[in-house]
Amino acid sequence: MGLYGEHVLPRLMARAMDLEEIAPLRRRLCSGLSGRVIELGFGSGANVPYYPAGVTDVCAVEPSDTAWRLAGAKLDAAAVPIRRGGLDGQRLDAEDASFDHAVSSLTLCTIPDAAAALAELRRVLEPGGRLHFLEHGLAPDDRVRRWQRRLEPLQRTLAGGCHLTREVRPLLESAGFRLLSADSFYQPRFPKASGYLTLGVAAA
Repeated sequence: MGLYGEHVLPRLMARAMDLEEIAPLRRRLCSGLSGRVIELGFGSGANVPYYPAGVTDVCAVEPSDTAWRLAGAKLDAAAVPIRRGGLDGQRLDAEDASFDHAVSSLTLCTIPDAAAALAELRRVLEPGGRLHFLEHGLAPDDRVRRWQRRLEPLQRTLAGGCHLTREVRPLLESAGFRLLSADSFYQPRFPKASGYLTLGVAAA
């Protein structure tokens, strides 16, 4: 990954993920979580303050050692035990049906094989387990789509492989998840190319 990918990018992402504008979305994302939770792309722990009281423990899947170190203060302040449980969302180090809920926030855009990661989440979720997701993806407007396709090569280079043109709902449904709720919208004050978000819950 080099110096930029290993040390600079995780710090930039940590600042971006803690933006005040995203806080209400993270609160909605984590609402209803309970029991054993696995979080894909834990990063620097931006969701930790929003875990509800019903969560008993969290398995954090995070490939970046720098991001994990940056999460230190949040981990120390967490009301629930959180352990680092693997580095690769495409090959989860967990037994079948071992979690009640899963969380993915602004992560599926970056995982090289998002379909494989979702298949792994389905495997480790108990039957009927819920995936809470907040993801950005391909916009519905032709003009924005054209810009997304133009900017995607640069985005992938600067943002650790992040895609702008993945379609969130079809990706989840093709992986065998059933959408229980999904709210798609442009996030105000974000560039439209990267600010078309889908927030919801899907059942395994």
